[in-house]
Amino acid sequence: MAEDIARNRMPPAPEVPATPDADVLDPTPPLMRPGPEGGKRALNRQKRLAQLRAAALPLFIEQGVERVSIDDIVQAAGVAKGSFYRYYPDKEALVEAVMHPVRAAVEAAIEACEGALERADTWAAVVLAYQALGLALAPAFAEHQDVVLLYLQENRAPDVGARRPIRALARLVGERAVALTLVAHRHRLLRPITPAVSALAVVGAAERLLFEVLDGGALDDPLDAAASLVSMVLDGLRDSVTSPA
Repeated sequence: MAEDIARNRMPPAPEVPATPDADVLDPTPPLMRPGPEGGKRALNRQKRLAQLRAAALPLFIEQGVERVSIDDIVQAAGVAKGSFYRYYPDKEALVEAVMHPVRAAVEAAIEACEGALERADTWAAVVLAYQALGLALAPAFAEHQDVVLLYLQENRAPDVGARRPIRALARLVGERAVALTLVAHRHRLLRPITPAVSALAVVGAAERLLFEVLDGGALDDPLDAAASLVSMVLDGLRDSVTSPA
């Protein structure tokens, strides 16, 4: 497989801005925002939204989403409790805003990978499509490490209360991973293993490796670990009879 990859030029990863713009950080519809875009009121609102997210995120990681109260969040942010409800209707909306940049990056990267797999006609092209997926996600994951860590901690917990946006992202990841596998199956480039089994197994392994990296685990070289996982999984799934090199 390494020789196949070497003969193909790695596609460039989609450009990801170093700092997401206001729409990425704040999914509130424009008509609900105060003042013109870039104006003083809009900038003050963005500052307060960021202040609440920054105060809530470490609390969510340390205590778990459900154990953190709005009182805890406003105390950490240094704002009045009434101010919270000027910006978020409830804690679930705040969690959704916290998760938004990672969810947006995941959706965009999977869309690009699906398109690459639809065009793939060789095994090397399949490998490159999945590698490009990782390259597209890496900048967003690096910039929002605490958000990713929160997702990894909470994504298998009960789908209740303020945790619902995290569980929704987990379902999205699982469903889209299966969809990517189905695309490769249509091209007869993977062994006839049940797509849900192989796709969800890969998602679970990738999330476990990522958690080890973010939680200060034993992995010395996360990039090497990721490359080894891709090689191990795809070599195991390759249909050597029907898939061309």
